[in-house]
Amino acid sequence: MQRHRTRAAILSTIFMGLGQIYNRQFIKGLIFIAAEALAVYYFIQNLGRALWGIVTLGETPSHLEKVKGVSKMVQGDHSIFILIQSLITILVLIIFLAAWYMNIRDAYKIGAEREAGHQANSFKQTVRYIMDYKFAQTFLILPTVGILFFTIMPIIFMIMLAFTNYSAPGHMPPAKLVDWVGFETFRSLLVLKSWSHTFYGVLTWTIIWAVLSTATTYFGGLLVALLVSQQGIRFKGIWRAILIVPYAVPQLISLLLMRNLFNGQFGPINQYLGYFGLDGLPWLTDPFWAKVTVIVVNMWVGIPVSMLLIMGVLTTIPRDMYEAAEVDGASAYQKFRIVTLPMILFSTAPTLIAQFAGNINNFNAIFLLTGGSPVNGDYQYAGSTDLLVTWLYKLTLDQNKYNMASAIGIIIFIIVASFSLYNYRRTKSFKEEDMIQ
Repeated sequence: MQRHRTRAAILSTIFMGLGQIYNRQFIKGLIFIAAEALAVYYFIQNLGRALWGIVTLGETPSHLEKVKGVSKMVQGDHSIFILIQSLITILVLIIFLAAWYMNIRDAYKIGAEREAGHQANSFKQTVRYIMDYKFAQTFLILPTVGILFFTIMPIIFMIMLAFTNYSAPGHMPPAKLVDWVGFETFRSLLVLKSWSHTFYGVLTWTIIWAVLSTATTYFGGLLVALLVSQQGIRFKGIWRAILIVPYAVPQLISLLLMRNLFNGQFGPINQYLGYFGLDGLPWLTDPFWAKVTVIVVNMWVGIPVSMLLIMGVLTTIPRDMYEAAEVDGASAYQKFRIVTLPMILFSTAPTLIAQFAGNINNFNAIFLLTGGSPVNGDYQYAGSTDLLVTWLYKLTLDQNKYNMASAIGIIIFIIVASFSLYNYRRTKSFKEEDMIQ
């Protein structure tokens, strides 16, 4: 018995495309051979430097040298450029290894078909088979590669930066090199008093903000949706249109307008309070009132979203359930507690979890309204209303503390991912979907 599958697989292992040529699929084989030839040429040029760069992050910083009595800048290694180039080369290597494996698998499969007495498909037949049966998988290759380079690679890059000393002023390329420091950045963030005090303070406010902003917008939206949906309410379409206006207006405009309204010195709100003989409040300059202000303003921006979502759910609740509750003598409150609220929570629980995760990273509400202010003298580069994400922004763009910002980014990801996965798996909608599958 001929062992076509084994021979084809071995040949494709030695060099991509040889197994296909052995199986008499010459055009496909030549395409694989050309792909490996290009890959080999690329790796000869770049792979060695990539492995060197990922380990060393460069060896020679930029420096001045005197040439015939004249000082001249000599360009050295730029650690960050080296790290990015090394990551790109390694990702290309991963793609090549995946293609190499697919080439071996394809050669083995066609060889097995030849052993069964079937003739190998021609190139035209292969293309037709892909278009008819494998179009979706083939079409997804391009977006998958895009996600690999434009989403996954930046995440990996951020994670790697957290294990370096890339920060101003001592380790800023190209004048200075960046070195691997292991978990030193995390140790400083969590243990070193100058950083840990700020981190735990900002983290505490971030959790408080996420809980309060999610609860107020969700239950505020629930209340408004229930009021508008009452049978005695007339002109419901007009009420919906009016209440959705804050959501229709771009958030940037709403937040900047609110920032001017709550201005402690010249804002209209304090002026109106003065007309009634009341003292104005330091809405954005006092730490406590600034936190209250951002939560209230976030309600204005976020309640319409929850209202729309919950009103959609209310229209799907069968009327029979309310009629059955009325027959049993249930009051309006009991119908809400037994029928309405469970149905709403069942349908909106995943969205509620997503809103909480989004509020942890709600950059716009804080940055556009307060900018993280008022200033807190006990914090490192953070204000009293800064969230972890806005503190990360300041550390990156204002202070060039890239390693510390990357460590904070990793911690944010761990918090959000852990909370979301744990709570989503506990929702009834997930459990019922899992039972159906």
